[in-house]
Amino acid sequence: MTATISKPIAAKRLVTQQDLNNWIWGICDILRQSNYSGAVEYVPELTWLLFLRILDQREVAEAKKALAVGDRFTPSLQPPYRWRDWARPGSEPREGKMGALFEFVNHRLMPHLKGLRDQPNATSRQKVISGIVSSIEQVRIESEASFKDVLDRIHAISDVDPTHMFAISQAYEGLLLRMGDKKNDGGQFFTPREIIRAMVRVVQPQVGQSIYDPCCGTGGFLAQSYEYIQEESGRNAAPQQVVDLKQRTFYGREKAKLIYPITLANLVLHGIDQPNIWYGNTLTGNESYGGLFEAAPSHFDIILTNPPFGTPESDEAKANFAYKTKAPQILFLQHVINSLKKDGHAGMVVDEGVLFKTNELAFVQTKKKLLDECNLYCIVSLPAGVFTAANAGVKTDLLFFTKGQKTERIWYYDLSDVKVGKKTPFTLDRFDEFFKLLPSRADSDRSWNISRKEIEAHNYDLKAVNPNAHRDVDTRTPTELLDIIAAKGEEVAAAFARLRASALPTNGEPRLTTM
Repeated sequence: MTATISKPIAAKRLVTQQDLNNWIWGICDILRQSNYSGAVEYVPELTWLLFLRILDQREVAEAKKALAVGDRFTPSLQPPYRWRDWARPGSEPREGKMGALFEFVNHRLMPHLKGLRDQPNATSRQKVISGIVSSIEQVRIESEASFKDVLDRIHAISDVDPTHMFAISQAYEGLLLRMGDKKNDGGQFFTPREIIRAMVRVVQPQVGQSIYDPCCGTGGFLAQSYEYIQEESGRNAAPQQVVDLKQRTFYGREKAKLIYPITLANLVLHGIDQPNIWYGNTLTGNESYGGLFEAAPSHFDIILTNPPFGTPESDEAKANFAYKTKAPQILFLQHVINSLKKDGHAGMVVDEGVLFKTNELAFVQTKKKLLDECNLYCIVSLPAGVFTAANAGVKTDLLFFTKGQKTERIWYYDLSDVKVGKKTPFTLDRFDEFFKLLPSRADSDRSWNISRKEIEAHNYDLKAVNPNAHRDVDTRTPTELLDIIAAKGEEVAAAFARLRASALPTNGEPRLTTM
């Protein structure tokens, strides 16, 4: 039986960001009708399809450019594995017998793409392709008709060459937001973008620096750092600096099989040609795949991260660190300190327990190490609800420190009283005063300084307790309070007397009421 050739959907010139967002959400609607329970499941499927479509367009453009200047171009994929060979309307096996498309994708395309990274002299792009399909066993869309519909809609997106990638990256980031919804398990890999943008702005990454996230999740810190550099200085960078920015700047580690491909795709869509992401467990050192991390430096100029907290780590992880604990946030704090270059800068999200716990030796030792080896110049106390949308209601703080100098004084900034909810989301403008005061570390109603001597006196309890916060204080004396109580008692007694009088008739017999 031969399938009817489908009528291709006309290429869509999506003028606005909202147009593109809506178009991609239309694709997600088809995926949601198939065998997917939520964004955590359908986003990986859309990821590899969207990536292969964009890769095909990019390599067509690169081949034309190479031909024009007389250079040789070697594509990452050869026929029949390019998007245009199998996914484009009218192509084989796209329009072959019923079942031929699934047969090709599941049993030929996927094994070939996964095996690219093991080929002799595999390029970094081929390694990225293998990584992006690494979690896909087979297409989970229930019918070929629905699968073809998805392919048509992805193929119809036009203007997704490298000069138009920003809109695509923002649309894709919108999908990742859905993975961070409270009902999805993906929230554990997601940091609110307002927090990321504020942290990147504090550490100010520059062209030529190495930037690292040891538990990078979907790659938010790395992607935002790239956007920041592009905005601040990237457009004026020399050609070699641009190459270095796209290929030898961004490094990360991620251990979740489902998230690792999404990290790679997210960074490529943002314009990072070579995302140097190590796949494995950062704390134990157990590697699943390190082919993209082979040229990584041993220490980094910038580290930005939001490590996991809550689930205890293994004894194997604990054994790798000087101060033994199963608390992952403390192990990651040690890892960050050890991985920073001298004069390197770090921004880190921690749960508040890291700051105030003094009853476990590893917590105290690690905080002492931080203050001895780094200048912890700023702690920001965040509202309790900032991470609620990402399925984490725990109170969090931001640490900013520079390696190579001891901490003598810490400047605190307090946002803990800000109310955060569905109708009142936490927005970047909450940091406006913070950025004004940060250069001078000035005191205000929300900010104050604590000396190293005071910290040591409290056994390295670093919790933010705002001494300048306005509190309602009862200034009444005990005599005044007793007078008030007595007056209220007289009012109650008078009220009882009136009730008693109204309950008795004039002849002294109780009044009876009927129900």
